[in-house]
Amino acid sequence: MSEEQKRLLETQLWNIANELRGKMDADEFRDYILGFIFYKYLSEKQLLFANKLLETETVKDYTLVTDAEDLAAIKEESLLHLGYYLKPGELFDAIAQKGNANTEHESDFILEDLKGILNSIEQSTMGTDSEDDFNKLFEDLDLNSTKLGRSVEARNKLISKILGHLSKIDFELGNANSDVLGDAYEYLIAQFASGAGKKAGEFYTPQQVSKVLAGIVTAGKARLRSVYDPTCGSGSLLLRVAREADVEEFYGQELNRTTYNLARMNMILHDVHFSRFDIRQDDTLENPHHTEKRFEAIVANPPFSAKWKGKDNPLNETDERFSQYGKLAPGSKADFAFVQHMVYHLADNGTMACVLPHGVLFRGAAEGTIREYLIKKLNYLDAVIGLPANIFYGTGIPTCILVISKCRTQPDNILFIDASQGYEKVGNQNRLTEDHIDKILTTYRNRAVIDKYSHVATLDEVAANDYNLNIPRYVNTFEEEEQIDIAAIATQLHALEESMAATDAQIAAFCKELNLPTPF
Repeated sequence: MSEEQKRLLETQLWNIANELRGKMDADEFRDYILGFIFYKYLSEKQLLFANKLLETETVKDYTLVTDAEDLAAIKEESLLHLGYYLKPGELFDAIAQKGNANTEHESDFILEDLKGILNSIEQSTMGTDSEDDFNKLFEDLDLNSTKLGRSVEARNKLISKILGHLSKIDFELGNANSDVLGDAYEYLIAQFASGAGKKAGEFYTPQQVSKVLAGIVTAGKARLRSVYDPTCGSGSLLLRVAREADVEEFYGQELNRTTYNLARMNMILHDVHFSRFDIRQDDTLENPHHTEKRFEAIVANPPFSAKWKGKDNPLNETDERFSQYGKLAPGSKADFAFVQHMVYHLADNGTMACVLPHGVLFRGAAEGTIREYLIKKLNYLDAVIGLPANIFYGTGIPTCILVISKCRTQPDNILFIDASQGYEKVGNQNRLTEDHIDKILTTYRNRAVIDKYSHVATLDEVAANDYNLNIPRYVNTFEEEEQIDIAAIATQLHALEESMAATDAQIAAFCKELNLPTPF
């Protein structure tokens, strides 16, 4: 599919989403439209899979299968390979056609049918390996919400209209080389993020930043055994890593229940088999999952300077993630708590890249102690990258990326990159272009020293700065003013004075000839 066709699909989906605009907040109608797209995806995937199984049978169209044994066999295979099952009458097109039938019969009412189908998808996974991945996946699709319409009839009409629009779009799931729907889904998530204000940071990392993080943790690697995001939001950052290298397994944790559901949908919709991802819903710092796992790559965009229990939870003092550093991150700023958590889960051959507010580079007290231990005792800090301000939705603060590795190739220094001035203005946001991203990644991979952009600092140099990592201490971006030649300026002024005197004399002569008073 061409770029033009991809843009057309994105526009079509966004226009359908706008059927709900004005009725509810952006994050609310996001959940509905993405949920319906996901249901259509599951239906088309089921139809393609079942038709493949029926290639040698008399009835080759799954929508026409009625034999109980055939249906049971298709269900068994579907649960094994897809992780869920939809009956022929539960497929998206069937319910969409029913809702948009040109009749006045009761069969036009589809809300109860739709509720039953979404519940059936979840129920089909009960007792199977995919149960956790589909459990309460559609809980945010409240078809009884008055925000969809004040009456049942109004809600039914709106939902039927949206399903009807979606049914006309070909997701091209039969094209093995196409990830058009995945790209369109990411586009919609980005569009919703741009309109969600401060809430956007809860579920989405801008793709430009994701590319940088993914490029760092995959540097020199074509395959990763595992990738982990402890604050995974919609899962977009995990999926971005998979575009840079083959990833065997995905792991993540997310506190917000709605965003957790979105992450699971995003994984499945990008054709990540349910056996290859494990995403949990809970507080990462207080109730971590995957405690015994160590990951080859870790990427994260944690909530900036979030509050956490810190010293208020006595268990944190003895927690293996935090205890060796001598100090706990302050309760008002959990930034380093997330860093410590990720360092703990990093494999010996692993690299992590984490977006954080600039304050982690220079704040003192407990954070200074943690920073010093991370560099002096562990020597895991590989690079510090300064990003432009105003590139994240909902906040204009400048940010940085800490790159931490347990397999450093140059353990005697730390690379500093000041990429804060490399951006383009798009509306109210700043964004990194492909050239800006490429410059950051090339500089990191080559550990290049570029005047006013990057510097390789020895560990002694960092120690001399008392482990303060503020980038201007290492990368001098000061632009010297051009030197002024005072003698040349004096000569120019003298020449101007002579010229002005000659001009005055000429004006005086003219005035005398015309018998006029001179103006000076």
